[in-house]
Amino acid sequence: MRKVFALMTMSLATASVLAKLPPPTPEAAAAAAATKDKAAWSDKVAAFKLCQAQDRVAKNYLKTKAGAPKPTVEVPPCADPGPYVPAMAAAPAQAAAPAKK
Repeated sequence: MRKVFALMTMSLATASVLAKLPPPTPEAAAAAAATKDKAAWSDKVAAFKLCQAQDRVAKNYLKTKAGAPKPTVEVPPCADPGPYVPAMAAAPAQAAAPAKK
């Protein structure tokens, strides 16, 4: 009896693993793309804030340390990603602009 129960449990688990999900609706696909776009922007903002914090720490170190070495490499400034602009709002604006030759 235990073998039959185990066999039925395994067959049900296998069937649920092999089941396919239906393709997402256009609305769901657009929502997923918007979420991915917002996450990418959030990553850029986090990198910008990290860059600013590293710059503050380095400037403070160079200012307070008496024997600190002078920087020999010019570091580019931190790139501000700006405010969030949804990709869907930016795409029609680019399509409406006439192409320059």
